[in-house]
Amino acid sequence: MAHPLNTKKDAAVVIGGVNMDIWGRPTGALVKRDSNPGTVRMTPGGVGRNIAHNLRLLGMNVAFVTALGDDLFGRYLMDSCTGLGLDMQYALVKKGGHSSSYLFVTEEGGDMAVAINDMDICAALTPDFFEPLLPKLKGYGAMVLDTNLPEESLDWLCAHARLPLYADTVSAAKAKRLLPQLRRLRAIKTNALEAEALTGERDPEKAAARLSRLCPGRVFLSLGAEGIIAAERDKLLRLPVYDAEVVNTTGAGDAAAAAIVWADLRGFDLKDTAQLAQLAGSITCRSPGPNNPELSALPQLM
Repeated sequence: MAHPLNTKKDAAVVIGGVNMDIWGRPTGALVKRDSNPGTVRMTPGGVGRNIAHNLRLLGMNVAFVTALGDDLFGRYLMDSCTGLGLDMQYALVKKGGHSSSYLFVTEEGGDMAVAINDMDICAALTPDFFEPLLPKLKGYGAMVLDTNLPEESLDWLCAHARLPLYADTVSAAKAKRLLPQLRRLRAIKTNALEAEALTGERDPEKAAARLSRLCPGRVFLSLGAEGIIAAERDKLLRLPVYDAEVVNTTGAGDAAAAAIVWADLRGFDLKDTAQLAQLAGSITCRSPGPNNPELSALPQLM
């Protein structure tokens, strides 16, 4: 059964991945199997880190639990997270570890064409690591999980945490790690491919309806440019996307996930929460990076 809300609406712990995003974008149409003129940038990223960053932009106190190497990327990522005001005291820094990286290439218009993730270090976030840590996290109002965590760690956290649980499915390949624990979630944020991996349903509305039977909380299924489906028990809504100048779609889903957590902790209903998620995603699409500082204005836009 999903954990009920408590009164600690301004503090969340996020547990998941952080990586160095290496982003390439062509100046014209992307030509496969060829060298394309364009821009290449490196920015901190990762689903867990992006959600944590966005929750900070929304004014929340956030502890971020992740795994880093003691290499160049790891030191940069740690400094970046602490610079955002994230509490990093519980992060695992693995001696000799190779910090995660995420290499992606977008189309000319900003939609992702291909990506490769190297996140093996997340395997170090085991139940043995979390067992002595969990009592220290009682002061938070929510726990947000991404599926970069090993399945056994997701199972352990969902079984032992006594906080409202929120989850992002990250990718179709990793989404199934959550299947045994859907009944424990207050909310899940996913997309059509990830929802199909969880339910076997290719039709997004059928997938959302199926997920709402498996998850007693709320289901938010992002459709990208086609909007969002929100479901709760026998209620299902489909909302259109907000118009936005798209610079880069990477990170939009993470902004939506953060908005879902923020809105639910404040008692917003299903429709308003879905609208906030859509608005957060559209704001993020206007930014070249995975996080847009303008997201801090979201609470004033509803």
